[in-house]
Amino acid sequence: MATGNLSRKTGVIVGDDVLKLFSYAQEKEFAIPAINVTSSSTVVAALEAARDKKAPIILQMSQGGSAYFAGKGVANDKQQASVAGAIAGAHYIRSVASSYDIPVVLHTDHCAKKLLPWLDGMMDADEAYFKEHGEPLFSSHMIDLSEEEVDFNIETTAKYLKRAAPMKQWLEMEIGITGGEEDGVNNEDVDNNSLYTQPEDIYNIYKTLSAISPYFSIAAGFGNVHGVYKPGNVKLHPELLGKHQAYVKEKTGTKEDKPVFLVFHGGSGSAKSEYKEAISHGVVKVNLDTDLQYAYLTGIRDYILKKKDYIMSPVGNPEGEDKPNKKFFDPRVWVREGEKTMSARVQEGLVDFNTANQL
Repeated sequence: MATGNLSRKTGVIVGDDVLKLFSYAQEKEFAIPAINVTSSSTVVAALEAARDKKAPIILQMSQGGSAYFAGKGVANDKQQASVAGAIAGAHYIRSVASSYDIPVVLHTDHCAKKLLPWLDGMMDADEAYFKEHGEPLFSSHMIDLSEEEVDFNIETTAKYLKRAAPMKQWLEMEIGITGGEEDGVNNEDVDNNSLYTQPEDIYNIYKTLSAISPYFSIAAGFGNVHGVYKPGNVKLHPELLGKHQAYVKEKTGTKEDKPVFLVFHGGSGSAKSEYKEAISHGVVKVNLDTDLQYAYLTGIRDYILKKKDYIMSPVGNPEGEDKPNKKFFDPRVWVREGEKTMSARVQEGLVDFNTANQL
């Protein structure tokens, strides 16, 4: 069982428990879906799916999703809405996660160079929480400097890992650009060669970061693209991940076949065979966002279309002009339909990534 050697078996896990969970995932060849959440509703949908499939889950907030959590009417010129929303979301997730009887990794998504004040603000909150509770508020963060020069990327990531290390906080970094567009970050026009990470870069990162802390993972580019695309339009090469692992093993002299914890970005629309091969090479986390946004919509869309004649006015429907419609337009009714369809799509991912029934 994935929770067999965890000190905390339900709720938000941190530190050594995250390391143990990812190590177990590599051993058993499964990956944990990382679900972008933007509200209590999407949090619930993801947690229900993981509970029902007896699986661990990663809940992550992007910079834009964090701002949405705070409210679109809040100014964000200095990342204040994103900081406040991420902290609020983290406390909410911590409050409810243990009710679902599964381990949850609380993570934040892509933080580009221009968004570093957002990461700084969250780590301020982590350190304050650590001082009071002996653990960081968030299990992990992602710093994404893949658009910058490699040396700057590694040096800056190392600086943040040094800050996270005393809290045993996990840090994910990216090398090699993920194409496409997501959450305001547009890489649709990048050179295709930038989508493929070189093994020398992986080793350089591993060597630098492992000297600081064991709590890190690498999102290596192997042709990944954000968004949904038709099969065949994107050339993924998950076999490159195996070459990265072999190169690091050779250079370090370790006995481990998969010394690096790898992450799969741009997972929406990928073939199941591509997931399976990537996971076999040490991928422990797969990001899912675009597919889930659409899944959430479908439940609400279908409800609205089906109940159209019952939501055109507060009173009056095909059953009578004096019939009340509150039970049809109550947000708890139609929002719930979105939760159901999103949850079903998360469950599908849990099966695809071999995460189901690992608890």
